[in-house]
Amino acid sequence: MIDMDPAIPSAPAAAPAQPPRVPARIVLASIAALWVTYFALATLRGWLVGLELHDALLWRRMLVILASMVVTVGLWPLLRLLDPRTVWVKIVAVLLMALPASLLLASINQWVFAAIEDEVVAKIGEREGLRVRSDEAGNLLVDPLERHDPVDAGALPTDVVPDDAAAAMSADQAAITIAAQTREDNRWRQLTDVALGRYFLLLAWAALYFALVNAEQARAAERREGAYRRAAKAAELRSLRYQVNPHFLFNTLNSLSALVMTGKTDAAEEMIQTLSTFYRRSLAGDPTADVALEQEIALQRLYLEIEGVRFPERLKARIDIPDDLLDARVPGMILQPLVENSVKYGVAPTNRAVHVCISARSEGDQLVITVGDDGPGAPGGPKSGFGIGLANVEDRLAARYGNAARLSAGPVAAGGWRTVIRLPLEAHAG
Repeated sequence: MIDMDPAIPSAPAAAPAQPPRVPARIVLASIAALWVTYFALATLRGWLVGLELHDALLWRRMLVILASMVVTVGLWPLLRLLDPRTVWVKIVAVLLMALPASLLLASINQWVFAAIEDEVVAKIGEREGLRVRSDEAGNLLVDPLERHDPVDAGALPTDVVPDDAAAAMSADQAAITIAAQTREDNRWRQLTDVALGRYFLLLAWAALYFALVNAEQARAAERREGAYRRAAKAAELRSLRYQVNPHFLFNTLNSLSALVMTGKTDAAEEMIQTLSTFYRRSLAGDPTADVALEQEIALQRLYLEIEGVRFPERLKARIDIPDDLLDARVPGMILQPLVENSVKYGVAPTNRAVHVCISARSEGDQLVITVGDDGPGAPGGPKSGFGIGLANVEDRLAARYGNAARLSAGPVAAGGWRTVIRLPLEAHAG
């Protein structure tokens, strides 16, 4: 057990993560798309119905659209405050906030078009056979010219709504005077009508904004889930990797102790030097990272050298790795339990020479690695530790590759034991 130094402070708790935000460029793009679309539709409608003074209306409409974008951008910081709130809080707050904003937009629309409203109405009246003018008191005077058709109210632009009385009169009547107060009342009705339209547009954009917020929160949750999954997988790989090192160290120390007790000091010193090199290389990298097959084979050579000091006459190693596979990627220390099993259960129990073989080949997009020996084979007894190393390798392969890697092991007909690993053939990206 390792005790932590009480003088070392523990790591501070992580600050609570900020809720995910919709990027500013996406919000601004959504605002621009909303009002540009409205501008295009309003302009198209004016062109289709043949509005008079088209150019004068166009630049004023552009001015109104720019003002609408500014007001909508002003709503954005208020909506951001609602990001972590419940749905019902968002709905009520948006309904309330959009009301004054829509009235502001309607007032801007009325102010921008006020200077040209009378002129547009007069032009439409002339087209319908009516003369529309204002007197000094602000009253609207409507009298017929030649035609007797009523004014077509449907031909008027959305931005400029004519008086209801002028639309209803017929040309055979004498000049009709519409009082200034009536015109003022009509302006309030027009303001309300435009405000309701803008209110709907602001609500539609708010709904779009909260949909973007929900999408961003979903993506953030997916990223967190992926990070947790990767962290759990890395922890599992570390655990399985660290199961190898203590097991190997325990066996090696036993061998070293036997050499010292029998007076083989030179062999013990050689084993210590080789063991030091082995651990320096094996512990230098990330235990969850892949390594080149060449590096993994180099570690196994060191291990076989260590065991070769213990079994100088019995352990015969043979390694056959094609040059074109030396750069293939494999999990670090993945072969260690298999080679260790061959030494422990193939070499140690016998008095004759036993060959431990490591080979590799490619089969399509798979790397096939074989570790075998011509010893007595698997030990007997259900409580044998032979399966621990195989289980460790199999678990590490499953954690790293899932179903894309397989391990098979069994006795060889001519004697001995063979383990075959099949995993995706991946070369070093660099």
